[in-house]
Amino acid sequence: MYNDIDEKVIIDRDCEATLIPFGNKITLKKGEEGHITQALGGSYTIMIRGNLVRIEGKDADIIGKIPEIQPWMEQKNTDGRVNEKAVWDAMRTCYDPEIPVNVVDLGLIYSCDISNDEDGGSFIEIKMTLTAPGCGMGDMIASEVKQKVAGVHGTSDVRVELVWDPPWDRSMITESAKLQLGML
Repeated sequence: MYNDIDEKVIIDRDCEATLIPFGNKITLKKGEEGHITQALGGSYTIMIRGNLVRIEGKDADIIGKIPEIQPWMEQKNTDGRVNEKAVWDAMRTCYDPEIPVNVVDLGLIYSCDISNDEDGGSFIEIKMTLTAPGCGMGDMIASEVKQKVAGVHGTSDVRVELVWDPPWDRSMITESAKLQLGML
């Protein structure tokens, strides 16, 4: 999807989007023009009206895109319980709309505990943080993590908790992400 960067787009229908970095909902109007600044994890960040906005993958059609199929949704364990690799793969499709690195490689996921419930499913409890406590996109990022992990086969319930201890810092970013961000 990297080839979509800076692609000019015209909004095909009215659609709700999220204003970055504040997290407010706005309505994009049919016919408005913008350009893609980030296309990762199935969602799109677009510069439009002088602002960055995030469009959910389910609304990709408004800019002429087809929603991505996520292979992690099909990964199964033979006992029907959640596949831990699939949970981590799902979280790796979640991005801060301003940073082209997933939340796992940014070091935002502090823990992911999986417990089996009596009904044969799995309860997943995730503790994560943000790059800054005042981030207006925090609820949206946590919600995306919850929604994508809930889509993993065998998941019965997901809880995502934003935590601030320990405070996030750049040392938590993986080496590959640092390389991608030009920090090495």
